[in-house]
Amino acid sequence: HLTSRTVCSNLSSVMKKLIGLFITFLAFLSFSSIAYSFEGPLQVKNQFPLSLHINSPYLEKASPETSFSVSLSHSSINLFRNSSEWSVGLDMEITELTFRFRKNIQDFIELGIDLPLLSFNSGFMDGFINSYHETFGFPDYGRSNRPTNKFLYEVRKNGVLVIKGESGEFGIGDIRLTAKKVLLNGDPSISLKGDIELPTGNAKKGYGNGSIDAGISALFEKKLSKIFKTYLNFGVIFPGDLKGYEIVKLKTFLYGGAGIESALWKNFRLLGQVFVQGSPLPRTNIPSVDRTAVTLSLGGRYSSGNNSLEFSFTEDPNTAGAPDFTLSLSFKGRF
Repeated sequence: HLTSRTVCSNLSSVMKKLIGLFITFLAFLSFSSIAYSFEGPLQVKNQFPLSLHINSPYLEKASPETSFSVSLSHSSINLFRNSSEWSVGLDMEITELTFRFRKNIQDFIELGIDLPLLSFNSGFMDGFINSYHETFGFPDYGRSNRPTNKFLYEVRKNGVLVIKGESGEFGIGDIRLTAKKVLLNGDPSISLKGDIELPTGNAKKGYGNGSIDAGISALFEKKLSKIFKTYLNFGVIFPGDLKGYEIVKLKTFLYGGAGIESALWKNFRLLGQVFVQGSPLPRTNIPSVDRTAVTLSLGGRYSSGNNSLEFSFTEDPNTAGAPDFTLSLSFKGRF
């Protein structure tokens, strides 16, 4: 144990030094006279299976655009907890392919549609993740007590089945329609966004929740310097009922997030963001389900003309309401 603590202490010291050097580097670059355009925060969202299909929000910019994007995300989750009422068993990897279209109508309103395709599967990364968590001392949700790469997606309330997912199938998720009203288009930019999610996914298998969900949010963006821009979102989600094998009443929840985009070079940008959201489920007395979910994302974006390619890594620092990790790759074309 003493050796482990020493290693952790040394790692912490090194990380602090690296972060300090990185901040110093960014501060130096902020005095640069070169200014590049900004494209918005990372296209990532929380892929926790129990909230993924409940109008799961994500960070986005306030200014309108006309664009088409394709995002591929892959997450791993391992969670086994029981309470007096609830039993939650999640051991899977989740692949989501999302198509997004946005249409800017004369800088007055932006209309959009999100079409997600989902696959739950046993995956292949359990061995790597176990080693990763053990090396850095991260909690593992009880992952080490399960067979490697063994699928499970089952949720019960009072012993009655609510959701039972199947491995290896691709299914359509709930389609989302969005409308963004620009209140101030400039620097800063401010918008209000409303969205409706339609029950197109199979709720019994976990692809949807079987009800119409709605949400409203405020979006802000502001340049901090010629090469730094920040994004802030605050919103509320009004979910319908979860209509799986049994009906579960869901609750309204709040969310918020902040991100920063650094245009350090002409064609490449570094991005970081934090996102926080409440749980839509009624109280389960399972802390890793009931607690507020926090996700941290780091990534980069390469741009060429009107097209861009971005990649990111997302981690759950408080091991609640989010996958162990998410890898994302997105392509966007602007018109």
